[in-house]
Parts: sequence; structure tokens; C-alpha cells
Amino acid sequence: MKKARMILDRDYSIGQIDRRLYGSFIEHLGRAVYGGIYEPGHPSADPNGFRRDVMELVRKLDVPVVRYPGGNFVSGFNWEDSVGPRDRRPRRLDLAWSTTETNEVGLHEFVQWAKEVSTEVMYAVNLGSRGPDDARNVVEYSNHKSGSAWSDLRVKNGAKEPFGIKLWCLGNEMDGHWQICHKTAYEYGRAANEAAKMMKWVDPSIELVACGSSAYGMPTFGDWEIGMLDECYDNVDYVSIHRYYGNPTGDTPGFLARSMDMDAFIKTVVSICDAVGGKKHSKKKLHLSFDEWNVWYHSNAQDREIVKRDKWGKALPLLEDVYNFEDALLVGSMLITMLRNADRVKIACMAQLVNVIAPIMTRNGGGAWAQTIYWPLMHASRYGRGTALRPVVDSPTYDCSDYSGVPLLDATAVLQEDGSLTLFAVNRDMEDDILLTCDLRAFGKLRPEEHILLHHDDVKAVNTETDPDNVQPMKGMNGRMDGGTFTVTVPALSWNVIRLVRE
Repeated sequence: MKKARMILDRDYSIGQIDRRLYGSFIEHLGRAVYGGIYEPGHPSADPNGFRRDVMELVRKLDVPVVRYPGGNFVSGFNWEDSVGPRDRRPRRLDLAWSTTETNEVGLHEFVQWAKEVSTEVMYAVNLGSRGPDDARNVVEYSNHKSGSAWSDLRVKNGAKEPFGIKLWCLGNEMDGHWQICHKTAYEYGRAANEAAKMMKWVDPSIELVACGSSAYGMPTFGDWEIGMLDECYDNVDYVSIHRYYGNPTGDTPGFLARSMDMDAFIKTVVSICDAVGGKKHSKKKLHLSFDEWNVWYHSNAQDREIVKRDKWGKALPLLEDVYNFEDALLVGSMLITMLRNADRVKIACMAQLVNVIAPIMTRNGGGAWAQTIYWPLMHASRYGRGTALRPVVDSPTYDCSDYSGVPLLDATAVLQEDGSLTLFAVNRDMEDDILLTCDLRAFGKLRPEEHILLHHDDVKAVNTETDPDNVQPMKGMNGRMDGGTFTVTVPALSWNVIRLVRE
């Protein structure tokens, strides 16, 4: 058995964890909305057409914020299409995903769904085919009490009280050539700055997210952030970052090391933000919104065939990745990475929530079930609230295709307000367990309360409607406390949540 050591101290604080770190994303794409959260006539549908079985799974995740309605979709979206009587809403061609959008579910309906699942809306405005004027109008419609044209229209449409949406995205991936009305950094920065000014004039209480590079590997990465922030730094609050990983070659050790790329991406964007702030002599510090992250590669080939066969269809089954056990391990490491950067990453949205590269899957007219990646997100959301601690970890390492010196034990810790401590750990070792010894003398008397373990002997194991519990959490070994030293066995290839409470 290999050995690793961790030293923790309450004074080794990274920062307070923003509850919005455990957010998600619903785009008008594939079956995320139609057949996902919404399916009138389904046996579990409520009077508004929303699936209760899906809502139950979402509530268990305790998702604090959901980004909506896109995504690439939003860059060609007219928000006015999604309000008013449903029978008068237009059907539109969605150029982003080659489908037809009926607008049956719109702003009012989504706000209602968000209330039902106890989450908040993070609304994205169209800075692609539209601009600042439309952005300020939707803020007025959503958040102004009454007495103006747009707010009175909201009241007329059945919502007397404002929606109170506090978090807004200024477009989506505007550096991408695939984006509707792709812009240069200067063009986008100017549009984002003017939209931000007008939106905050309507409602000074809102927070705004500017589009960073859509990927770490974009040829304009870095130049994009500097160029657009030169224009809008003073009027925005966050910069978005997006990152997806895949394992098409079946290289499990290399795949599980990809969170090291994620950490480097975060630190690089933070450095750029601070450089622009320094250039402007600003006392303001920008934070990051990691508002798209996940594993995504399983469905790529089938998506091309679906669009080729059914172009302009409604709610095509696109991006329906079926996640396996090794995907869940990487998702766990990605969550650990964000916790280790909780001083600057304040918002994060797993993309997406239902059916579309999602932790929750459904069958039209049938069941809903949790995919493998559901479990690390649920555990982090449930137990990763409080103060992120900076652990000192001494772990054996390995080399892989892209990295050398990859720690076999990927771990961090969170201190809750009641003094309890949660350790999150991924053992990347393909064969060996790791005996983890933790120095916890700084926390007083603790006792092991629970060890939640996610493990499967087959890294390609998946959950399905007929076998939804194939990969699911189980009870691990609680470990042993001896004075201020805690020891626990972390099994090979496993995600672990270890909770210790005050005696």
C-alpha cells in the first residue's frame, strides 16, 4: 500500500467558498428543456408541465444557480420571443444547433421552475446578433417593479412582482468563430461595457460576467482577455472561463491528470485580470465565473449524424454523453481544483444539468436517473460549504502523456462553520490503495463521522435507466483518530468524502 501525508491548519485558509460554486446550466439545446426539465403529459409532470422526477434529482444536488438560456443559443436569441401568451410566441430557427425553437418554455416559465427547485437564475443576454439596448430592456422587464413599458409588460404577462435576477452574463463565447456574430476583443469589450453601464443604471444591484476566452487553446487566448478588459474592466464583476475534457484514446492516467490543466488555466486568467487591473491603477479585483465545465466527448460522432438526418427538428437528442466511472473521478478532481482556487473562482456551472452533457438523464415518457458524475457534484455541493483550506500534501506521483509529477492523491479540505472538517480526495492510482495520514492537531478534538466512497472495478461502468445504481456511493472505512493524527485508507481509483465532526 502506498502512503501519503496531509497537513491542515485552520490558519491555512484559501478563502470563503461562494455557494454559487456548485451551479449548473440549462440551455435551449437538445433535450435539456423539452424532454428534460419540461415534458407535459409525462406521468410525473406538474400542472406547469415540469417533470417532478427531474426536480427531485435537481433538489438533491442543491444547485444554487442555473445559467440560462445559453450558451451558443443565446447569440441568436430574441428574448421577447419567450414572453407573453404561448400561442402567440414565434417558432424560430436556431442557427447555433440547427434546430427549431418553439419558445414554449420562456423566461416566466424558467423563473417558475427555478423557484420550484430552490435555485437562482443566471441570465445570459444576447451580445451577438443584438446589443446593449436589448440587454437593458430585459433587465428592466425582469427586475424593475412597475411604471415603465417593459416592467408593465411583465405585469401584464402575469408576474406582478419582479423576478429579481441578480447575476447576468454579457453574451457567450464571443471570441469563437462558431459564435453567431463573433466579435474581436475590442468590438466585444466595447459592447459589453456599454451594456454593463446601461444594465446597472436600470438595476445597480446586479452583477455581470464578461466573456473570457472560450478555451485555453484559442489562438487569441490572453490577447482576448487583455483587449476586452481594457474596454470593460471598470463595469464588470467576473470573467468567464470554459473548459471541457475528453478521453477518446482510452488513456485513463492521462485523462485523470487533466485537472492540472484546469488549475493552470485558472491561475493564468487570474494573472491576466490582475495585470489589467494594475495597468488601470484599479483597486477593484475581478473574480472568475467558471460557467461551463465538464467532460464532453462521448456523443460527438452521433451528434453529427443526428443533425445531418434531422436538421431543424425540435429538441433533437444532442450532446447526450453517457458518463462512465472514470469521468466521475475527473469531475471530482475538477471540483477539488475549484475549491483550491476558491479565493478567485466564485461561480461555476457544470454544463449542463439534464440530458445535455449532464449529471441527470431522462427518457421521454420514461424514467430519470443519476449519471456517474452526479455524485461528486452532489457531495461537493452538500459538504463543500464553508472555508476552503490550503492543504500541504505529500503524495507519490506518476508521469503520463502530458504531465510529469502528477500526484496520485488529489485532495483538499473544507472547514464548516460548526467546526467540522470535510476532506475530498481522488486516488488516481490504477492498482494501489493509499494510506493517508492527516495532521489535524489545529482543529481540537475531532471524530470520524462518515466516509463516502465512489468506486467501481470497471472504469467504463455507466448508469442506465434499467441499472441506475451500477455506479453509486457506498460506505468507506471511517478511519482512525489518534490524538491529532487521522489515518484512513483511500482505495485505488476512487472518489472520497471524509467527514470529521467535533466531539
